[in-house]
Amino acid sequence: MPEIKVRRDGPLLVAGGDVTLVDWNGKPYPIARRPFALCRCGASADRPFCDGSHKGLDFKASEAAPE
Repeated sequence: MPEIKVRRDGPLLVAGGDVTLVDWNGKPYPIARRPFALCRCGASADRPFCDGSHKGLDFKASEAAPE
């Protein structure tokens, strides 16, 4: 079963079963390794994938599930 984890002040980590990432035209992105991380800060040079750029930005986006 696929799982998406919201990383504190970081990317979305996508793991698990058969997941396909597609663009707005329905074209799939090649996924080189699994699990993979999706950028949330907007600074990645490899968008939509995370390249760790958020670490140098002091990126803050700590959404948490409700209690």
